[in-house]
Parts: sequence; structure tokens; C-alpha cells
Amino acid sequence: MSGTLPPAAYDTSHITQFEKYVQLPEKYLHDNQPAHTLAYLTALHVHTISTIPYENLSLHYSETRVVDLDPQRLFQKLVTDGRGRGGYCMEVSIFFNHILRALGFQAYMTGVRIRLRKDGVPSGDHIGWTHMVSIVALPDGSQYMIDVAFGGDGATKPIPLLHGQAVQNLGPQEVRLVRDHIANQIHRTEASKLWIYQYRNGPEREWNSFYAFSEFEFLQPDFKVMNWYTSTSPDSFQRFTPLVVKFLRGKKDVDAGNPDSDEEIVGKRMLAVATVKENLGGRTRIVQECKTEEERRTVTAISLAPEAEELSFGRGFPPDYRQLPDCFQFRQEPRELVCRTSLAADWPPSMA
Repeated sequence: MSGTLPPAAYDTSHITQFEKYVQLPEKYLHDNQPAHTLAYLTALHVHTISTIPYENLSLHYSETRVVDLDPQRLFQKLVTDGRGRGGYCMEVSIFFNHILRALGFQAYMTGVRIRLRKDGVPSGDHIGWTHMVSIVALPDGSQYMIDVAFGGDGATKPIPLLHGQAVQNLGPQEVRLVRDHIANQIHRTEASKLWIYQYRNGPEREWNSFYAFSEFEFLQPDFKVMNWYTSTSPDSFQRFTPLVVKFLRGKKDVDAGNPDSDEEIVGKRMLAVATVKENLGGRTRIVQECKTEEERRTVTAISLAPEAEELSFGRGFPPDYRQLPDCFQFRQEPRELVCRTSLAADWPPSMA
């Protein structure tokens, strides 16, 4: 069946708010009608992930613990409310897909099978559909995977849909897509091959696979099913692991004096359960374990809605997590999440 494509959920007023919120450079503002180039797509990606964090606090600090995927409510949560909130994969990815489509990009969404981590490393078989990415086609015919919500090991820029083409990610880390079957596939034909997102933390390291996806389009009802599992299943790590990942953007030293050069991702800061970590382009290091009231300092630029301020993490969770409420305190001031940590209070440097 042919016909008119479904419209994006956002209009020009949404786009204007978004561009201001993520501090998009003037040359890329939609009023200036920038060409749909890789540079433009990359700038949108970089400014989004360095402004809108990957986080799952709605599963830990809300009465309902419901993640709402309605695009209008996502825009309000991520932009209009001005609280520095983010979301987990389906929230930010659906939001960003509608942004891209409103800007005229050819973009659609597809589901992703991830591998769970063991000792911090993805291991074992790929599990069911629990993540999502967008696939974007540029006017020159090139295609890119866009992933703005995978957390700490996510792509920091668009990744070409080309077999084996390595792309520099953060610091020494390289990422790439390879087209192959995954280990637990039975039906193995050329057509059934998947795109597999791989990484290695240096040229001397082995490549390891993180997730896999096809080019089959997923629709909003598909993500509602996936979202139900990730937000309610007792097997979903999201329900037991509070996470915040904030990417940091800046210019390379060689471009620092060039006002026309674009910013890129230069680091990341993460809060995983009670541990604050940092990576400024090299190795990830632990900044602080959240333990005492005296250590409380600003960690990320997030604040919760007033009705969520008094909620404590740990209701209905295993006993091992019940000590965590004392590690998470929230202030009423906009854009401020406070954790008991000695992390320097001038973070994040990219935020006004």
C-alpha cells in the first residue's frame, strides 16, 4: 500500500525549542535550512546526548513507575519541563526519531537484541528485543545507525551501515557494524543476517559484540510491548539498577581556536547504583562511592518533579538495595540531581 507517510509528532515550534535547549550551533538551525549532511546529523546527535542523559529514574522515583512513550509527553519531560531529565533507550530514541523526521530526515526505527554484561563485559547469547535504534538515509544514498540512548558504551556519533568500517568513539574505543548471524540464530541465510554493533577499547584488543538489529521497521505498538517488559519484568535489570549517563562535549585541542569547528563528545560521567564513574577520553575511573551525607555534591544536572522528591529508591526491591535511599537526595532547584559524593561541583562544564 502506498500513500502519504505518517507525519512526525513535532512541528517547527517543537524544533525551535529543541534547538535552543541542546544549544545547536546557529549554522545548523532549521531556519537556516542546513543541507542534510553527515555533519548536520552528527551535530544533532552530539548535542542531544550531551544535553539529554540516558537515565532510568522514572522506574525508581515515581509513584507509578510507568515509562510513557507518548511523543508529546516525552517532549515535555525531556525539553519543556527544563529539569535536565533524560530517559532510557525507548524514550530518548523515539523522541529523537521524531525530531529527525520533523527536520526532514528519512529515518525509521527498529528493535535491538542486546547481550547482557558479566563483570562489565557483554557476554552470552543475545536476548529479546529490549533496545532500539534509528536508521537514517541521507540524500547521497549513505545510511547510518543512530543510537542516542544506549548509555556509557553507546555510539557518540552516527555509525555507517557498512560492514566492518571502524569509527572512533570515545578515547581509544572504536566501534563498528558487521553483517552476520548471531550465535543463537537457527535460520541462517544471507537475508537473515543482522547488523551487529561491536566495540574494542584499543587497536590491540579483540572486537566484542554488544547488540544486533535488522533493517525491519518497528512501529510504536512494538515499542509499547518492549517497554512493558523492560519496565515491569522481574528479569529486567532496569528495575533494579538506577543509572544516569551524561556525555560531555567540547572541541579537540587542535580545533579550540577555530570558531567554525563542531564540538564532539570528549567524555562521560555515570552514576550506576551508588558508584560515580568518569571517562574523559581514556580509561574509566571510579570518582566516588556514594556513602555518606558529608560527601554530597552535585553529580548530574537533573531534578525530579516535586511529587517525586520524597520517594525513596528500594520499595519492593531485594534487600541488598535497601541501603540506597540514603545515597540519593534531590533538591528542588531546576536541573540538579544531588548524590552524596565528593565529585567536583562545577560539573557538567557544557551546561550554562
